[in-house]
Amino acid sequence: GCGCTYISLQMCLHEYLLESHQSSADFRFYIKNQSRDNVSRKQVRIYQLYSRTTGKHVQILGKKINANGEDGGKYALLVVETETFGSQIRIQGKESGYYICMDKSGKIIGKLNGSSPECVFVEEFLENNYTAFVSAKYKGWYLGFNRKGRPKKGMRTAQTQQEVHFMKRGLKGTVDPQEEFRFTTVTKRTRRARRLRPNLKTN
Repeated sequence: GCGCTYISLQMCLHEYLLESHQSSADFRFYIKNQSRDNVSRKQVRIYQLYSRTTGKHVQILGKKINANGEDGGKYALLVVETETFGSQIRIQGKESGYYICMDKSGKIIGKLNGSSPECVFVEEFLENNYTAFVSAKYKGWYLGFNRKGRPKKGMRTAQTQQEVHFMKRGLKGTVDPQEEFRFTTVTKRTRRARRLRPNLKTN
């Protein structure tokens, strides 16, 4: 944190040790209080997940999950619990009450009890303004859907595939407010229009 000259090196080191001691103390406190005070440690938000491959939204119907949900559809509203420490999340369908989980064969399934490690995902923010969700339990296996909106098996996914790219959106037609500062949405149509415009002028 501070620009260290040779003289202030010791002071910096002392400050760093204090900081790291403090954060480890905070973490111990967090673990200690986790069982007693679970609610205040979680952030809960409601949003939709727009699928890059289908152009529709992830929806949790129950045990079945797909990416064919309409914008604003009741099964497309997701309750996302984020742990205060780190970017681990659980994704629950607001209407169905089921959580998105991945079993040991890499299959995406809905479960009513989301406390299993199989129902925990880690958010990865990608350079192209999309977000990917990798299983916290099965490293390198992502939440993904094919062009028909069906879930892909975890072992057939990779971060570079469009099938695992999602955009967080608020309620119908809006970008999730906390994501808005990160990007502006550009549809395929406006990109195409920009490419065609110079040709129209020459005709």
